[in-house]
Amino acid sequence: MAGPGRSMLYSLLSFAIILSLLEMYREKLGSSELLTIFGGFISSLLFLLLLTFIGNYQESSGTRTGWGAVVLAEIAALIAAATVHRVCITTCFLFSAGLLYEVNKLSGMMLSKNEPKGKRY
Repeated sequence: MAGPGRSMLYSLLSFAIILSLLEMYREKLGSSELLTIFGGFISSLLFLLLLTFIGNYQESSGTRTGWGAVVLAEIAALIAAATVHRVCITTCFLFSAGLLYEVNKLSGMMLSKNEPKGKRY
């Protein structure tokens, strides 16, 4: 399993690559309705990668991750989506909300699995 440092590096590199590709193909992504929705989905992946980077950075520095990281990652993803098309902003927000819900659910399952069951006497 990757530690916070390695995961932080991979998420930052993936963020940079996907952002570069999004900007290279922004005219193509804004050309049709379906590709515009796909551009919003790609921007929501940027949200997920940036949230992973910020969370791992805060974990490695010893601070606790809160809603500030979510808001910062969402704003950055929405700005990236705005460079493609106006509709990408809306679809990015909706896809990001769905991804955040799934990440929160997955995190809760992982935390409950790691908690000790209690002492048996």
